[in-house]
Amino acid sequence: MLRFARIFDHSSLMKHIHFIAIGGAAMHSLALDLHRSGYKISGSDDEIYEPSKSRLAAAGILPESTGWFPEKLVDVDAVVLGMHARADNPELRKALQSGIPVYSYPEFVYIQSIHKKRVVIAGSHGKTTTTSMILHVLHKQHIASDYLLGAAVPGFDNMVKLSDAPLIIIEGDEYLSSPIDRRPKIHHYYPHISVLTGIAWDHINVFPDYEDYKDQFRKYIGMIEERGELIYNEEDREVVSLIQELDQNLTLIPYRALNRGAGNNVNHNHKEYPVSVIGRHNLSNMNAARIVCNRLGISDDAFFQSIADFKGASKRLQVLYNDELRTIYLDFAHAPSKVKATCEAVKDWHPERKLLAVLELHTFSSLNRDFIPQYRDTLSKADKCVIFYNAHTLRMKNMPSLDADFVKSSVNHPDCSVFTDKEQLEAFLRNADRDKSDILLMSSGNFDGMDLGFFGEKA
Repeated sequence: MLRFARIFDHSSLMKHIHFIAIGGAAMHSLALDLHRSGYKISGSDDEIYEPSKSRLAAAGILPESTGWFPEKLVDVDAVVLGMHARADNPELRKALQSGIPVYSYPEFVYIQSIHKKRVVIAGSHGKTTTTSMILHVLHKQHIASDYLLGAAVPGFDNMVKLSDAPLIIIEGDEYLSSPIDRRPKIHHYYPHISVLTGIAWDHINVFPDYEDYKDQFRKYIGMIEERGELIYNEEDREVVSLIQELDQNLTLIPYRALNRGAGNNVNHNHKEYPVSVIGRHNLSNMNAARIVCNRLGISDDAFFQSIADFKGASKRLQVLYNDELRTIYLDFAHAPSKVKATCEAVKDWHPERKLLAVLELHTFSSLNRDFIPQYRDTLSKADKCVIFYNAHTLRMKNMPSLDADFVKSSVNHPDCSVFTDKEQLEAFLRNADRDKSDILLMSSGNFDGMDLGFFGEKA
């Protein structure tokens, strides 16, 4: 039984869709995709940053001015509401009063993919990389699919694609869907095939209790289509604990990290295959992607041939600079489990080098005094570590100030520095030891706009 009627058929006449908070990464990507498909797109936002601003401008759908304008909602067939907007948004009020259908973007994506096979990658970490790996292989194997990504990926000019393809690969975020739809995004997708990468507490501002957070994944598993397939990380005890509870009709497929072979190879079924990513967590993501591709009809040999040149999504151990003495990495890691796995990946790959790990506290969770102790020992693989946060971010999130000594003691690293000024951080990094010393920059933000170009361009 279909849960919704399809909103628009791609072969229908042009329809008008209005985006409230169009500047978000996923929101503007969805707007661009629908615009290219022939829909009339309008939108509003109170702030639009790069690269969203330039991309919307190039397509001719950048709002003329920032702010909210209820008068824009004329002859609108549907509204897509972004999480950045507030529940009392004047455009939202106008849409609801006028009877215009309002959807969160995950709800909209689901409705547009009702007739497709839905593959959803869920979990607290590894979602973007695993999704990107699958799409990379499908592209190499000339298998058409739609997709929803959480980050820019080389080879794909947009983070969203909706077409008439019979398959869609979705990165399934557990954060809230919209200001008036307080369900996690993953609760909208009803997958036929799902990966569950791991569970580690995040989003404390929404899920203040770990068990509440974990319960969102429990509910999600219950939403997998009957006789669906669940590919789960058997090395994650929290995931395994949920699997042990199951009594529904699912095919369960466990996976673990691929074995490292010689050099930059992996060893699978007694064969050596070259890969271009580092870290055990990425070899775990790769094995999950391999199994998904198997279920879609791609052999192991074809998978490894296709994945060999995959270098990762944007800000996922992205190499900013590399020479014979050191490598500078930029990574999206921000939650404790991600920070720990990323540090371990870099240090284990170059154990002979020193490692300076730089972590920006930027999310609601990471800036929350009650959550910060979760970072204890997550940077232990680094020889030195730096914690950065700034007062402006705290003010923007309406959060109290943080004491640097408290942050330092919570992290529990013997050589830890704390900076709250980006100029001081940049000066520290400029003078960092260059002799066989890697630098790992981790943040879901941008280090208060710090220009990272001073590291050089040799990558």
